[in-house]
Formats: sequence, C-alpha cells, structure tokens
Amino acid sequence: MAQQAPPNTPYGAPIDMAAAKKVMAAAEAEAAANNWGVAIAIVDSGANLVMLHRLDNVQLSAPRIAEAKARTAAEFRRPTKVFEDAVAGGGVGLRVLTFGASVAEGGVPIVAGGKVVGAIGVSGVQSHQDAQVAHAGAGAIG
Repeated sequence: MAQQAPPNTPYGAPIDMAAAKKVMAAAEAEAAANNWGVAIAIVDSGANLVMLHRLDNVQLSAPRIAEAKARTAAEFRRPTKVFEDAVAGGGVGLRVLTFGASVAEGGVPIVAGGKVVGAIGVSGVQSHQDAQVAHAGAGAIG
C-alpha cells in the first residue's frame, strides 16, 4: 500500500512527468488486472492536472470525478476516504462539502521523499476499488 500522508506532511516539488508516467502505468495495470474501466487523474503538489487517462468503457462523468478526487487529496494532504468516513459519521466532514472537495474514496496523495509531490484520483468502479487502483499508482514511487 502507498505511503500514507499525514495532514502535516510538507509539500514537495511538483511530480515530474517521468514519475507521473510510473504512477499512471501502475494504476492502469491494477485496473486492467481487475478488468475495471476507470478514469485516472494525476495532479501535482499544487493540485494542477498533470495527466488524465480515461480507460475504455468508463462512464462520461468519471474523468471529472477522478480529477476532483486527486485535487482534494493534494489540497488536504490526505486520502479522500477520510472525508467519506466523516460524512458517513455525520460529523465535521460535512463542512468539506462547502469547499468543493470530493468526499468519495479514491483520491490518494503521492508521497516521495517524505513530501507530497502530487495526488492520484480514480473513478469508475466502486469507491473502495477506485482506492485500490489509486493506492497501486501512488505506491509506484516513493
């Protein structure tokens, strides 16, 4: 599983294209191994889109949702699962909705050298499956 980024993990230099390609390749391999049609978005440490792939037979909304998950994971320096759990519990997570953050599992920070260099978001299957693909991608570097 990918290295977990605590909320106080510092931001690092933006993920470069070579590293983003490794992350994407690992995520696509995980999706393909499970025969899952997903969209995969990678953002840099400033939450700017670096790469977006929409695999075959994925719903039209998936790229937008994947990008939102990636941006949320980068901006808050934590997996979007944290917000999904908070909303499900009826607690503090509800405030996150007002910031336009994604509260669905499937967004994960990408940590390299102890710093958040970007994030990956996945959409297209069940949220826990999206997260499985995202963790596979994020774990490709570090």
